[in-house]
Amino acid sequence: MNSRERVFHLLAGQPIDCLPAMPITMMFAADQLGRKYLNYSLDSRVLAEAQIQTATAFDFDHVSCIAETREAPDCGAEVEYFEDQPPAVVASRVLLQDKSMLGRLKAPSPYTGERMSDRLNGVRILNERIGRDKIVEGWVEGPCAAAADVRGLGNLMLDFYDDPAFVHDLFEFVLDVGSRFALAQLEAGADLIGIGDAAASLVSAQVYREFIWPFEERLVAAIHGAGGLVRLHICGNTQRLLTDLGRLGCEIVELDSMTPLSEARSRMRPGQVVLGNVDPVRVVKNGTPESVYDAVRECHRQAGGCFIVGAGCEIPRGTPSDNLLAMVKYAREHTDSGFVTAAGIQSAES
Repeated sequence: MNSRERVFHLLAGQPIDCLPAMPITMMFAADQLGRKYLNYSLDSRVLAEAQIQTATAFDFDHVSCIAETREAPDCGAEVEYFEDQPPAVVASRVLLQDKSMLGRLKAPSPYTGERMSDRLNGVRILNERIGRDKIVEGWVEGPCAAAADVRGLGNLMLDFYDDPAFVHDLFEFVLDVGSRFALAQLEAGADLIGIGDAAASLVSAQVYREFIWPFEERLVAAIHGAGGLVRLHICGNTQRLLTDLGRLGCEIVELDSMTPLSEARSRMRPGQVVLGNVDPVRVVKNGTPESVYDAVRECHRQAGGCFIVGAGCEIPRGTPSDNLLAMVKYAREHTDSGFVTAAGIQSAES
């Protein structure tokens, strides 16, 4: 069973030979290739080469086009780039500082926008070179993250209370951009679309349920309608959101290290596949191979079945190779068999 078959079988509830391993790598992957992160961010050929080399060396079950926002710069947001650090939207000069500009803002085409079209090219390269063996993952910004990129995070947090109608219109705009971008990546050869919506972890459960969840659900539905699978990733503590996250219908819900997998299992729908959630810094980067292996085992114990091995967020730059190999070693030595998830019952480790 190759990596691609392993992931598809798990998501379909079919037997697998061992657990999939799908940790996020960005700066770590660029370093493996010996390239500056600026090159990784701006050139899909570098990104694809780094992903293939890293996934092959560490036996990951996927390759990914994840990087910083492509949608915001193509919408006209000002982005600052650095030689060997992630780029960032310039917070002091956000695109929609003046809310009235939203009515004049035009949604960019993913096929002609400079940054979005570069990601499409990365998907094509990955599909052509390694898509028969490993899952190819595209990526889009979730509605809250995308809105924060063009409006400013602080402004958006106030808008939820001061101008709900504007938030609704803004989310409609970014949903349109994100949906078309996701579908273009599926057309280019992606099997799975990651949705990154980190800003959603900063709001209350009520605000999430009223404003964000309906648009995330529509984005998930659009991807499913085009035949794609969904991996949802929200950085931070999402404990208060778990029930709603489980209702989205994503094939994979990836959880950060501060959210207990045991609680996620009890509050999400039966059979929900969860990914994570070893602490990426304290354990994966700063631990030992033995402590990483033990931490993955504890995550597996809490999750029971329907589990994919990974960290709570991106594998940090500078992580010892042996630590990451220990994470994958656990995946290769274990399957979902021997675990019973019904009614929260767990049997002994297989």
